[in-house]
Amino acid sequence: MADAIEQLGAEKKRVRPQLYKAVAFGFAGGLCLVLQAWCLANIVDGVAIAGEGLAHVWEWLAVIPLAVAARAWCTLHAERQAHRAALAVKSDLRQRLLAHLRGLGPSYLATENSGGLSTIVSDSIEGLEDYYSRYLPAMSTAALIPLSILVFVFPSDWRAGLVLLITAPLIPFFMVLIGRGAESLNQKHWQELERMGGHFLDVIQGLTTLKLFNASRREAEVIARLSDSYRQSTMRVLRVAFLSALALEFFATVSIALVAVTVGFRLLYNEMDFLSGFFVLLLAPEFYLPLRTMGTHYHARLSAVGAAEKIFDILDQPLAQKTETVSPRQITDDVTISFTSVAYAYTPETPVLRGIDLSIAPGERVAIVGPSGAGKSTVLQLLLGFVAPQSGSVRVGGVDMAEMDTASWYRRLAWIPQQPLLFHGSIRDNISLGVATPSAAALTAALRSAQAEEFIERLPNGLDTVIGDGGQGLSGGQIQRIALARAFLRQADVLVFDEATANLDTESERLIQAAVDAFSPGRTVITVAHRLTTVQHADRIVVLDQGRIVQQGRHSELIAQPGLYRELVHTQVATP
Repeated sequence: MADAIEQLGAEKKRVRPQLYKAVAFGFAGGLCLVLQAWCLANIVDGVAIAGEGLAHVWEWLAVIPLAVAARAWCTLHAERQAHRAALAVKSDLRQRLLAHLRGLGPSYLATENSGGLSTIVSDSIEGLEDYYSRYLPAMSTAALIPLSILVFVFPSDWRAGLVLLITAPLIPFFMVLIGRGAESLNQKHWQELERMGGHFLDVIQGLTTLKLFNASRREAEVIARLSDSYRQSTMRVLRVAFLSALALEFFATVSIALVAVTVGFRLLYNEMDFLSGFFVLLLAPEFYLPLRTMGTHYHARLSAVGAAEKIFDILDQPLAQKTETVSPRQITDDVTISFTSVAYAYTPETPVLRGIDLSIAPGERVAIVGPSGAGKSTVLQLLLGFVAPQSGSVRVGGVDMAEMDTASWYRRLAWIPQQPLLFHGSIRDNISLGVATPSAAALTAALRSAQAEEFIERLPNGLDTVIGDGGQGLSGGQIQRIALARAFLRQADVLVFDEATANLDTESERLIQAAVDAFSPGRTVITVAHRLTTVQHADRIVVLDQGRIVQQGRHSELIAQPGLYRELVHTQVATP
């Protein structure tokens, strides 16, 4: 809790100018209110007590509309500045959070619930709005405006001023006292929202599987339970908020009544003049209004602390260590890849790679094979820069990835995973993902190279056909060929295939292999494969086992000698 408050305070420093302006406008509005009360007191005193006509008080009458207009103008600009501050904080936090998630990479995202993360990026950040736009300005004006009112009240009636001074601390005291119980409730409230959002997204994505296993009704009941739990959490938070508002209104009303009784008796016994007494009575409710407003928005502080906890937990996650350089080094035309004594372990007890030494020359076709858990995917994670080696180095063109400008590396790289991600939108947009404005000729060439032109022409709107999330509406082979076209359009120097044909039928595999063979001359091709028939034409096959390279060579060389590769090939041949 303390860390979240400190970090919210650190974000406040970024928008101090806007917050100072909001407080200044709010304070100016408070002074306009005092002027308005003084004018009204003089009008009533002159007309009702002194028996003067309106002609004698026209100056005060003329000032009141000006004071009201000035107060409205100040209030408008105070809210505008406060909302600008909140918008700046939210925008900055959302950008930093997304950038940090990109920096953490797939290795972190694989352990997190995507629905929960989207809830944090959207709802949790939006939950900070009222803290910066309402609570922080209200907290400052709650100190400034009452003090300025006391400056005018004490000369008119020091007894009423004393009552105001003594009763004012009761409101923030009970606000904090009641609000303390709401801290844990707000944390649980945001946790419930994150859990519900994450589970709901999982159910939507897995709806087909749930229907086929006749489990959709059971999951609907789970969502109902989570929704009811969230409803109960919301009601507990609101109950505390309403209770605190009731207490604040009660103490403010009782305090105003004390001032009214004090002034009333003094007026009754002619111990003060009507002008002073009426002026104090007009100011008394306005004295407590900023305090009541702060109490009303105190719930925004508690909600923001609960929302910020997970946001800053993510931002505190350490990124892969990079060497601090003034300007990261760019990748040149040389794309020689070298692993030198690379070791990596997800936990100290489970080392994945142990002293890997591997060099891949430009234009070489290299296949990485091995049993499950051998470390193939981790090699790719290191090559793609998603994780950093815990010892040793990974270099491209002699540039250590710890010092590299990864954007320059990604411009030379195309990655085709086992399950390519296609987004909801047109096929054209999905293919053009890595190229801002591709020409029609470049698109056609990429489609032809990926052997995707024929089936796309048969679609209702061709390239402009809209597909669903994950490529719904297309077959696995069609999805893979669109992913190939996306990679080919970039004209990348290095192609990385992560078991790209593992789940395809024989015909789709043949088409994709033919497309890769036709496109790959002159380019480096790195393939992680489970189906060994797809790597037999590689220039070199690297065999991993338990995090070590145990064999290297061409297919004809490796199949002719005893070893793991021959065992894997014979196992796949023997398996029906």
